[in-house]
Amino acid sequence: MEDILKEFSKNNLLPQATTFLIWVIVILFTSWILRNAVTRGISDNSSRYRMRKVVSLVALVMILLLALMTFSGSLKYFSVTIGFISAGVAFALKEVILAVAGWISIFSVRSFRPGDRIEIGHVKGDVIDIGVTRTTLMEVGQWVGSDNYTGRIIQVSNATVFQSPVYNYSADFPFLWDECLIPIRYGSDIQVAQKIINDVAHIQLQDYSKFAKIEWKQMVSRYLIEDANVFPTLSMKLTDNWIEFNLRYVVDYKKRRTVKTTLFEQLHAKIEETGGKVKLASATFEVTDIPDMKVEIKNEIK
Repeated sequence: MEDILKEFSKNNLLPQATTFLIWVIVILFTSWILRNAVTRGISDNSSRYRMRKVVSLVALVMILLLALMTFSGSLKYFSVTIGFISAGVAFALKEVILAVAGWISIFSVRSFRPGDRIEIGHVKGDVIDIGVTRTTLMEVGQWVGSDNYTGRIIQVSNATVFQSPVYNYSADFPFLWDECLIPIRYGSDIQVAQKIINDVAHIQLQDYSKFAKIEWKQMVSRYLIEDANVFPTLSMKLTDNWIEFNLRYVVDYKKRRTVKTTLFEQLHAKIEETGGKVKLASATFEVTDIPDMKVEIKNEIK
């Protein structure tokens, strides 16, 4: 310990370390004041979140630059030791380093942003915060039906972006394709059934189709991808029990369940109005033959 203090005194490190510590405290205090000012002065959640992140990042960069400017010329005698220490720290903190690299990758390639709905590492949810080492999600799905929140907040290491695919539900194209299966009983008027489904789809989905068409054109100009059909399409399949209509359409990724419920409600109401021309089907069983049965009755007189 005495040798280390002598070395610090010999190389004039102690005053520099004291000055560095004072400046670090000043930078951190200033950063804290600015973050509080941003919280009070900006009402928009998204803008406030980004500004707080920018202030924190600027403070971190200033501290790193200050360290380089303060110690770069005085630590030359400890270069070998620092090299070994750096190697040990890199090995011990490889997961943290990889997480920081993932954070840089997320912001540089825009894999996802706060507010996006993603699935990463078998976890699905809405991104509510992107930290230096971890991304925080509000979980969706699991034991809860459809795309509803479970109430659990999950933190995922940023290193996961290098280890598993990232499924983004909302980046570039904020719509998803979904399907409705409508079983119609054999003997129903097929033309009437098709007209009902197409009319309901047009009324309920035309706004989504218009906006999706605009968004998809931007996708085609940005990526090597074909110009897909974003308007509702209807196909038909004959099954053992019923005629199955498949309605395929685009919908807002956060409104899949609501839109599907509305479609089924409207379809059921319109089919009921046909007075039996069109009937919804359900699983049925047809008895084709009944075996002969012999019944013998004996009357006993007591």
